[in-house]
Amino acid sequence: MTADKTPAAEPALDATAETTQPAAEESAKPGFDDLGITGPVLKAIRDLGYETPSPIQAATIPLLLQGRDVLGTAQTGTGKTAAFALPVLENLDLGQKTPQVLVLAPTRELALQVCEAFESYSARMKDVRVLPVYGGQAYGVQLSALRRGVHIVVGTPGRIMDHQAKGTLDLSELKYLVLDEADEMLKMGFAEDVEQILAQTPADKQVALFSATMPATIRRLAQQYLNDPEEVAITGKTTTNQNITQRYLVVSYAQKVDALTRILEVENFDGMIVFVRTKNETETLAEKLRARGYSAAAINGDVPQVQRERSVNQLKNAKLDILVATDVAARGLDVERISHVVNFDIPTDTESYVHRIGRTGRAGRTGDAISFITPRERYLLKHIEKATRQQPVQMQLPTTDDVNSTRLARFDDAITAALGETSRIEGFRDVIAHYVRNHDVPETDVAAALAVVAQGETPLLLDPANDALSRTVERDNRPQRDRDDRGDRGDRAPRERRNRGDYAAYRIEVGRRHRVEPRQIVGALANEGGLGRDDFGAIAIKPDFSVVELPVNLDPSVLDKLRDTRISGQLIEIKPDRGVPGRRNSRDDERGGGYSKGPRDGGGRDGGYQRDRGGYQRDDRGHASSPARKPRHKSS
Repeated sequence: MTADKTPAAEPALDATAETTQPAAEESAKPGFDDLGITGPVLKAIRDLGYETPSPIQAATIPLLLQGRDVLGTAQTGTGKTAAFALPVLENLDLGQKTPQVLVLAPTRELALQVCEAFESYSARMKDVRVLPVYGGQAYGVQLSALRRGVHIVVGTPGRIMDHQAKGTLDLSELKYLVLDEADEMLKMGFAEDVEQILAQTPADKQVALFSATMPATIRRLAQQYLNDPEEVAITGKTTTNQNITQRYLVVSYAQKVDALTRILEVENFDGMIVFVRTKNETETLAEKLRARGYSAAAINGDVPQVQRERSVNQLKNAKLDILVATDVAARGLDVERISHVVNFDIPTDTESYVHRIGRTGRAGRTGDAISFITPRERYLLKHIEKATRQQPVQMQLPTTDDVNSTRLARFDDAITAALGETSRIEGFRDVIAHYVRNHDVPETDVAAALAVVAQGETPLLLDPANDALSRTVERDNRPQRDRDDRGDRGDRAPRERRNRGDYAAYRIEVGRRHRVEPRQIVGALANEGGLGRDDFGAIAIKPDFSVVELPVNLDPSVLDKLRDTRISGQLIEIKPDRGVPGRRNSRDDERGGGYSKGPRDGGGRDGGYQRDRGGYQRDDRGHASSPARKPRHKSS
């Protein structure tokens, strides 16, 4: 049964002010208590300022509290996280130490955001343990938490499967399973992983599947693994102030601070709010900005109200230029000086995005919103465009020439301002004249020497020859072909490729003997190292090892992360290799050990893989199939 249970047409959210409703209309809408949310969970969401459920929450929460499986269609940003998190917390058994809840998310960023939401909603409950499980984090942290006992696990499919293979994640008593952004997981090539995880969980669990779209693969998944689900379809409406210019930059997580510093040097801003995802990151980033010479302060939910008000007043009075904040801390903030908002961490919730960028461009003024997007978060651009009815413009990272021009202009301005202080200038003229007479040095050389003294150890100008940041960001910002514009298989244009010289070969210590496949290698390395799909060249799977082509200018920090990566429980021990994996012999072809990025361009005869609609799918001619799985039925 399909039901759009929206109580009434939802007003468009205007980012210039907090949304308000007439008292009569507000009272007509159900509250969270009317939906069945009680006690500490209700108190926690009221602390966060939540009063009226969104349509997806109003439709879904009662169904999940009743024990029904739910198949929900709703755009990112319509409040899906609270829709499944609140009923789960309402029914959580704090006495059970093995995981009761498993939430699968397509990316580590979304997994972390879901964890943050669970922690916020359970703030009034005692000892609720939530664990993020994703690539890029050391196994030791996750293993220690699992041994102590956790109630809720939120993770990406690849790392969840690794824990299942190692026997370190016990899902035998799982009660709730949530698939968040299911269509994105399938696009990223996690279809078989998701099915394998589902097949290894108890048959009587309750399942909630949420997806922005409902393709046939999602329907099939729901029919096989959900028990008589109630289907809920919600259409969200969100819009933003047209006075706000929206821009974005694709940049890896490791380079965000350097990219932000470049933008701060060149961008003509007055006051700024930089949004990050967690409380700890507010303090860390504010400290890094202060170390680079900017007046910055952090505000988050743990900052005392007195200190928060002091920081906001300093921003208003131009004694502070940058606030680093979380969503909750910046709720309702209205400061005229805020000319720019930077999403250092992009929210997956478009409603949060709207409220964030609404801190600028208020009361008829213009504003700028800049969002940092990692290569694996590109899909969020479509959600933002659909929700805000504006298309964010891709920006270029300021070059070293841009930074140097700005620095020279400011240096000139500083000299001009100093020359205007006549009384102080007079006192130093005699000092300089005395030095010139006694040391026989031209006045211009003395002036240059004084500039060196004033500048300190930091060079005034950047060296364009050492601008590795621009080269890496330029690579990340290369345009990708829009997946939605693809035609049928026979009408596709060939994918734009790197040249062979753009890649370096790396050996990893997992191979055919470990039953690995190209999609597992791509998924694991992408998750652990923050790589994009276009960062992979050819992949050759040998009996005991594999060789993978990665960008020749790969950041060393990415390799450091990849060294601790495991695939199917096996440490990959990545290291440079002299082989060229694209040149396979006939034996490899016969055994299906090859991988190619283009349609039918040399994959293995039996088991080659190709990219198809954003994921890694088995060649139609392949023989392998996953074990037969029977539809589960809830026990009565």
